[in-house]
Amino acid sequence: MTTSPGGRRPTIADVAAAASVSRTTVSHALNDIGKVDPRTRERIKKIAAELGYRPNLRAQRLRRGQAKAIALASSMPFAVAGGPSRLGFYMEVAAAAAERALVHDYALVLIPPVQSGSALYSVDIDGAIVVEPEADDAAVAQLRERGLPYVALGRPTAPDDAPYVDLHGARVAELLLDHLRDQGARSPALIVGAGSRHSSVDARAAYEHAAAAHGWPTVVATAPEDGGEQAGYASCAALLAEHPGTDALCVLVDAFAVGAVRALREAGRRIPDDVMVVTRYDGLRARTCEPPLTAVDLGLDRAAADAVELLLARLGARPAAGAAGTDTEEAAPAAGPRLVPRASSLRRPPSADHG
Repeated sequence: MTTSPGGRRPTIADVAAAASVSRTTVSHALNDIGKVDPRTRERIKKIAAELGYRPNLRAQRLRRGQAKAIALASSMPFAVAGGPSRLGFYMEVAAAAAERALVHDYALVLIPPVQSGSALYSVDIDGAIVVEPEADDAAVAQLRERGLPYVALGRPTAPDDAPYVDLHGARVAELLLDHLRDQGARSPALIVGAGSRHSSVDARAAYEHAAAAHGWPTVVATAPEDGGEQAGYASCAALLAEHPGTDALCVLVDAFAVGAVRALREAGRRIPDDVMVVTRYDGLRARTCEPPLTAVDLGLDRAAADAVELLLARLGARPAAGAAGTDTEEAAPAAGPRLVPRASSLRRPPSADHG
């Protein structure tokens, strides 16, 4: 990098002097604003690059009244969203969202689980992505109070005018339940979170529909999100005691599923011979559980990137495109969810339909 006399970093004045133009012209050229001849604009950019000039981002943000930062927020506790290692659903979303935001010169601010208090009041952001909001979501409430725009990753269960990226909760549950039926399940049960997130609401509806269609006994248990694996263990143990004929478990939250596997073992149930187990999110827990859990590839990297694009369109930072063209429509990822069959549910070879 070239430096100015005295070893200091080159300034906009240095670029202006080298290009024989005013500082205003340099500013307009580098920011692609104003009426600057295209050839002059390119020449200024080339000189700035040769000098190693970098704009003062803080000054730019102050002038524009922008933080150039967006938040990723959720009321989902780390006990289910991240786990002891902090690696899980939430962090996979964060990694993909941060990468896409940076493409557009935005930083991603990762907010710890928003339960109450002032988690979103003290950060300087332009807007936020809220992951799977509940009906009375604390993160959404704080964003509304601040007057900040937001989008949802996952269909909101409460009436809302915010755009969202659908995570296809009903389709995911259908994939899991169809797979269990194909593997011979005749009395599958459902374990979901006790809250009102779209994934739980959609899964319950899909399960009740499948139970009615196939003549299954309807067995639904809930577990508190903040209980993590232990909550899944307790819920599964109680379910088995009350419904000993259960031959399959669709445990929507992966943390609950790991706990359920422990409960099954302690009850002397073999997996998958006696009871099959499937879960929603194909993350670290599903892959490292023993046996590995059948799960669903939710396409989170694409969904998170779409959520960033949707939010930036709402902020006016980029043109709206496709289904995200209005504030009230959803943006649907190009690829839908895909079942990933593993040992926890395979009594038969996986069919071609399940990949």
